[in-house]
Parts: sequence; structure tokens; C-alpha cells
Amino acid sequence: MTALAGLNDFKHWEASFARTNELRTRGTDILLAAALAARAERFVAQSYTSWTTAPNSTSSPSTEDDPLDPRPLKAQASTLAAIRHLERAVLEAPLIGVVLRYGSFYGPGATESLVELVKKRRVPIIGRGTGVWSWIHVDDAAAATVAAMERGQPGIYNVVDDEPAAVADWLPHLAAVTGARPPLRIPAWLGRLAAGEVGVSMMTRIRGSSNAKAKRDLDWKPAWPSWREGFRTLG
Repeated sequence: MTALAGLNDFKHWEASFARTNELRTRGTDILLAAALAARAERFVAQSYTSWTTAPNSTSSPSTEDDPLDPRPLKAQASTLAAIRHLERAVLEAPLIGVVLRYGSFYGPGATESLVELVKKRRVPIIGRGTGVWSWIHVDDAAAATVAAMERGQPGIYNVVDDEPAAVADWLPHLAAVTGARPPLRIPAWLGRLAAGEVGVSMMTRIRGSSNAKAKRDLDWKPAWPSWREGFRTLG
């Protein structure tokens, strides 16, 4: 369940996620109660991996064992609290609770608005573009979900492709394969004015994720192992 549509508004993050966070909390509780009343054996829930995990000094990909960020940005604190609630409720429920932490979606229905903004050069690289993103094609996300429904054991699984990538790598590539001019580059102080602290963090600070557990335990692998090839379908 989501109330999100199109790109997230980094500068007004809390307002953008307010309804979705209600779905993650009250909505999850209602669905879990219904599942238990119906004597369901398995419950698969959608979570997210990216900025939710604390950055580290080496920027190595996060795993499911890494803690969620204990000191999130103030603007993202309520969203992270809602994610914590969802994951805890599902994992503590008396059934097979599976949490899928998806990466950033791309593909049909997921990235059209991003591509349009890239073509208009309205998505700049902020600072050095060192924020690391983990992408997942929507078809691969669907395949992982089916695998989790069929054979997932209780726990958390990162559903991302094989290649976490810095903004400075994936954004120029996306521009090139969609026929856009190279993205502009702006300093962090200017990015802060345009996109707020969240926008600067997403472009410079966040950490990618590892899919090793999902590949091993769900017997799943992405058909698009890298965004490098997958982005070519977006042109």
C-alpha cells in the first residue's frame, strides 16, 4: 500500500509521506489483524532500503543485519518510525512474517516522471554525487515478491539489483541512454536551498544495499542484474 505518486518531494518530505506512513502503521495493523483472523500462514510486507540504514565510513553495502539509522534527519524521522513499526509488527506476529526491503523502483509506471525531469536537466548532481543508490526493476521486484510468498522464511530481505551505484555514476548514464544532455552539477549549499537537507543527503550521503540474502534464501536473482542495462529500456 502506498499513497505516493511520482517522484518524492525531498524538500517537503514529511508532507509527502504522511499518508503513506499512516498506511504503514494503522494500515499494517489492520491487515495483520485480518490475516490472523483468517488464519493466514504467511504475511509479506513492503518496506524500503536506502537512506533508512545509517551510513558508514566505508560506504559498503548494507545488509539485513545492519541497524536502521539511529539518527535520521529530522525531516525523515516520522517516516523511519513508520517503517520500524511495520517491520516490527510483521516480524513479531504469530505467523510467517516476511519483510521485503525494496530498492528504488525503475521501469514501467515507476520512472517516467524521473526521466522527464532528467531530460529537462532538472535533476542535478549535488556536491560530488557520492550518495549510493540501490535500484530494482519493477519486474524483478515482482518476481522476488512471488518467491517470498512461495518460500520465504520469517525475516527481512533486501530486494535490489547487484550493483549499488553513486549518483555521480547512475545519473549521467540515465541521461545518456534516454537522450538527455548531461546533468548539471551544483554545490551542496545550493542543493540545500533547492532540495533541502533530505535532497542533499540522498545525493551525497546515503548507502547502497546487498541482495545476497534474497538471492540465497529466496532462490531469486534479478533478470536485470544492473541498472546499467535496465536503464536502456527507459529511453
